[in-house]
Amino acid sequence: MTEHYQHRARKRFGQNFLHDAGVIDRILRAINAKPDNRLLEIGPGQGALTEGLLNSGGQLDVVELDKDLIPILNQQFAGKSNFNLHQGDALKFDFTSLNAAPGSLRVVGNLPYNISTPLIFHLLNNASLIRDMHFMLQKEVVERLAAGPGGGDWGRLSIMVQYHCKVEHLFNVGPGAFNPPPKVDSAIVRLVPHAVLPHPAKDHRMLERVVREAFNQRRKTLRNTLKNLLSTDEIQACDVDGSLRPEQLDLAAFVRLADALSDQLAAAPRAD
Repeated sequence: MTEHYQHRARKRFGQNFLHDAGVIDRILRAINAKPDNRLLEIGPGQGALTEGLLNSGGQLDVVELDKDLIPILNQQFAGKSNFNLHQGDALKFDFTSLNAAPGSLRVVGNLPYNISTPLIFHLLNNASLIRDMHFMLQKEVVERLAAGPGGGDWGRLSIMVQYHCKVEHLFNVGPGAFNPPPKVDSAIVRLVPHAVLPHPAKDHRMLERVVREAFNQRRKTLRNTLKNLLSTDEIQACDVDGSLRPEQLDLAAFVRLADALSDQLAAAPRAD
């Protein structure tokens, strides 16, 4: 009999292990991995999704932070030629080190809630490598990712992710699918980087800056939240009403504001 390592989920890593076979199967069907795929799983945990991904025949790299899980994963999967394990922090992982062809990497993860947003931003910095991403996230995070303008869920996360990707909220997952059960509902989201950006900004760092400033005090009007970046007249010149609140603007309007800021900074005299 093989000796099985026991592992208790760790609070500090935000671990909740997926164990519901029906949910696992539904996620794997949504991903629909193929033998010629380059797959990357972030936080494989005890390997609930890993086995199904490997069975697709695709080349799978996994990144796991918890050292205690490494022997469990190696015991299960190290014998498979299409399995490659990296012990480390996905937030610091250099995705270019995988030598994946542009637009080929298919990223999968049951992401710990405490790192989901920074990790998505880290991945978006490598969007040119990525074909698609399938994540299990807190349901309210998925609702923010998929939100449209006008509601309370529309904010920095929605705008910056939708700038880069098409977002699909696929289905919800109850707490009972995990061990230990989390206190919140989860959901599966699919993010597909745009082949051509629908609203390209002249400088996407300026877009980040404008969006961050606008939503810093989301109850205030744009002319108030952006006053350190753009005057009321400059906002008006972008065909944006400065008396609106930030959640009333769509992505295209934020890009116009960011481009106005880029032009203004480019025209400013440089101090030598």
